[in-house]
Amino acid sequence: MGSLLSRDLRRRWERLPLADGAAAGSGGRGSKRGRGDSDSDSGDERLPSGRRRKKFKSTSEYIYLTLFLNGENSDIKICALGEEWNLHKIYLCQSGYFSSMFSGSWKESSMNTIELEIPDQNIDVEALQVAFGSLYRDEVLIKPSQVVAVSAAACMLQLDGLIQQCGETMKETINAKTVCGYYKAAETYGLDSVKKKCLEWLLNNVMTHQSVELFKGISINLMKQLISSSNLFVMQVEMDVYTTLKKWMFLQLVPSWNGCLKHLLSEADAWFAERRKDFDSDIAFLESEEGNQFLSVFTHLRLQHIISDLASARIIERDSLIPSEWLSPVYKQLWFAMLRVEQENDIGPQEINKEELEGNSMRCGRKLAEDGDYCWRWTGFNFGFDLLVTYTNSCITFKRNTLSQPCSGSVSLQPRRSIAFRLRLASFDSTGRVTRSITTGYQILSLEKDQEEVVMYLDSRLLIFPLYICCNFLYTSPEKQ
Repeated sequence: MGSLLSRDLRRRWERLPLADGAAAGSGGRGSKRGRGDSDSDSGDERLPSGRRRKKFKSTSEYIYLTLFLNGENSDIKICALGEEWNLHKIYLCQSGYFSSMFSGSWKESSMNTIELEIPDQNIDVEALQVAFGSLYRDEVLIKPSQVVAVSAAACMLQLDGLIQQCGETMKETINAKTVCGYYKAAETYGLDSVKKKCLEWLLNNVMTHQSVELFKGISINLMKQLISSSNLFVMQVEMDVYTTLKKWMFLQLVPSWNGCLKHLLSEADAWFAERRKDFDSDIAFLESEEGNQFLSVFTHLRLQHIISDLASARIIERDSLIPSEWLSPVYKQLWFAMLRVEQENDIGPQEINKEELEGNSMRCGRKLAEDGDYCWRWTGFNFGFDLLVTYTNSCITFKRNTLSQPCSGSVSLQPRRSIAFRLRLASFDSTGRVTRSITTGYQILSLEKDQEEVVMYLDSRLLIFPLYICCNFLYTSPEKQ
């Protein structure tokens, strides 16, 4: 991007007088090529004596206006999408696409008019205007609304500098409305850093800041990546991941639905209940022709942390979305894990196995709307480890509850129990961008009965509310094969 004229050629342009028409921002082709472009006016500057000194355009501005917008001294015409550009081969050769065309034995190398085939539907006239114009100027301003189309044009024309600038623009403007389009463009045009940023944004926001339009934009392959990740910022418990998937799947199947988010779950439940009437009682929705395309996403649900809660298990059975043969092995797995804790005195993980934690840990989270004192437990059968989580005085504390407070499930009275965990805290701005993030990393914590430990100290001066907390837990040691 920017002028690649030889030094002598650039000096030649610098010596050219500034035409009155150019100084006024006008010219023979300015109205046609000026679509979406604006250049600073060359006005007068008042001297201390009161006389006015002429303010001239820079060489770059002059070249852009005179050669690109006005097409003066053009030696080649480019036609595409019903538009024409009077351009210059010496500038076009900055593009890998045109450099190869003009330097090889292609027939276009000797032609004065070239008809460009545009195979990519993302490319429009405005994007070509920006891409061609970037060859004549040092700086290009790309609007977020243009950036996907400009990326497409830049990739086709092999303009590496413009591709990089499009990537930076995308990364700076990711939000709920743009993230899915940017992710798709990043996949298409090989923008790996943009793809990574979009995935990170979605992992942080798909459950913390849900929206109907966001769910509609997430493809099956993208949702599979989100649900399988240990970095998914889960709100509440793993059952809420299932609920999110149910709402998302409904919107993929009924994209015309335009209700509000608070009515989405009830609408989805009603729609799937109506569908169940069309199937035999032993056929789950994911086994049907409509549901089969979503099988690969639901396989990444951590069912062992869903059916460990009675109310959640009953909803899973009622919905009949998940095949029964998926559930039976999980019930068996949980039963054996309970027996190991009760009869073999499994005291929990003794070492950090990152792969085991990332693939099998329970994911849960909570939103703290404002500063204050909080105490909570995440529901479900946790093999006798009743964990109380407290936030107070800018500290987060874990307590192994046994006798001091009532609990809803059985409580292990073993002298010591261990858990593997990772705790993450984050604050977000209005676009979903993380403004503050803290993590403990993966740790092992061993607690005696009713013992409590501070697991994270926070600087109250740096905390921004609402504050989102997400945890990964593993309560039992991995089963030996």
